[in-house]
Amino acid sequence: MTYWVPPVTLTGKYVRLEPMTEAHVSGLTEIGSGQKFWDFMVYGKMETVEDMRRWVLDILSRAKKGTDVPFVAIHLESSRIAGATRYMNIMPNDRGLEIGGTWYGPDFQRTPVNTECKYLLMRHAFETLGCIRVQLKTDLRNERSQKAIERLGAVKEGVLRNHMILPDGYRRHSVFYSIIDTEWPVVKQRLEEMMNR
Repeated sequence: MTYWVPPVTLTGKYVRLEPMTEAHVSGLTEIGSGQKFWDFMVYGKMETVEDMRRWVLDILSRAKKGTDVPFVAIHLESSRIAGATRYMNIMPNDRGLEIGGTWYGPDFQRTPVNTECKYLLMRHAFETLGCIRVQLKTDLRNERSQKAIERLGAVKEGVLRNHMILPDGYRRHSVFYSIIDTEWPVVKQRLEEMMNR
């Protein structure tokens, strides 16, 4: 089966994004288990290797359907797994997709890793895949994530109220952002300047 967005490895100065596999489970568990950011995500808490394995297998099953393309971020200097991210909600007919499901271990938060990951994913989306829209969203309670998305240059579109019911029963309001193709050149320059600081 051919998908509009095939798996690919994207390499930058600080990070390599490689296709997620089950072999990444232990490294993801090492940096991701017990972290607070899971409270804002639809997957529930990740406490054990088996929790992470279930999560990875779920994400890989979505990849087989062609709706998601998951990546593991490898920090080049240390060769350690830094986190995970993915293309999701892929809409070939509308030439759009979402970058989401993103998280990083504490050692890699507030470093160039997230900025470069977003840069690599957006550059590939706009310049190789021909996207006209890249979407991002986050929990309304997650102000840190909102600020990070806004720093990228994404436009805040609004809040979808009661958008998702999380595993603990919380009704999550989601803040939606986007970058469209005509905005990409300015966003690209901004991200390159941020990474070169």
